[in-house]
Amino acid sequence: MKNILDYSEKVEEALKNNQVVVALESTIIAHGFPYPENIELAMDLEKQAEESQVTPATIAIIDGRIKVGLNRDELEFIAKSKEVKKASLRDLSVLLAKGLNGATTVAATMKIAYLAGIDVFVTGGIGGVHHGAENTFDISADLKALSQYPIIVVCAGAKSVLDLAKTKEVLESKGVPILGYRTNKLPAFYIQDSGLKVDYRIEDGKEASEIIKVNRQLKNKNGILLTVPIPKEDELNQKEFNEIIERLTGEVTEHKIKGKAITPYLLDRIKDETKGESLKANISLVKNNLTVGIDVAKNLKG
Repeated sequence: MKNILDYSEKVEEALKNNQVVVALESTIIAHGFPYPENIELAMDLEKQAEESQVTPATIAIIDGRIKVGLNRDELEFIAKSKEVKKASLRDLSVLLAKGLNGATTVAATMKIAYLAGIDVFVTGGIGGVHHGAENTFDISADLKALSQYPIIVVCAGAKSVLDLAKTKEVLESKGVPILGYRTNKLPAFYIQDSGLKVDYRIEDGKEASEIIKVNRQLKNKNGILLTVPIPKEDELNQKEFNEIIERLTGEVTEHKIKGKAITPYLLDRIKDETKGESLKANISLVKNNLTVGIDVAKNLKG
């Protein structure tokens, strides 16, 4: 993969010296937040990792090259350019062959992190099974990736706009254990408690690191999903949020929005409906996830 992966100098040196590296996705920058909030968040996450003596490896595709670790100019490009496509598993070979630009989703970032030898990937929330999937078959490739790449993904659960019960069932069928960080309840992105239970509760990064080590010893191909509740002070009101989701789900049907356009549309509309509170919540949960991910990554090297 040397002819496809371009490592930043910092990431290459860290991996060479067996130092701690944490992977970050770029879709959250290109498609998750408006400018300049997106570049501010990207830089904050890089700084947070570096201040913890961890090397951040934000992953993206630029001019048909997979970038493992981005510099400031590359982060700015991903944040501002309108030519950056949303890149999932099916898109990678095409974007690389055609020399295009892509912001990697959870699924694509998982694959690239695995190829690059990075064991811990931190994101906001994973994709999953959309409501009505029994008719549309609209299921995120993130779930497939979690069954294929044996790394640990730290997140705040699946995005709240999804059918979380069906998402949990699919993960179970694919052999992906769902861990709860200091909780028995499955988080739902903006909400601490989805009403569902995780498979197992863990208390710290050391415990999570031991699980991924044993997963490797068993030669399992699946990843580990570590779900972290959003900090209580930044959680959205559950009753109000559920009412918003019910209303917006109707909009999606009415406007015939399909496929990978659904989640960005809903997240943007949720931001409007919550008067920006969802944006603050999203930033809070990602930073919180990174704190946990850093702890896991350090323990893996310990």
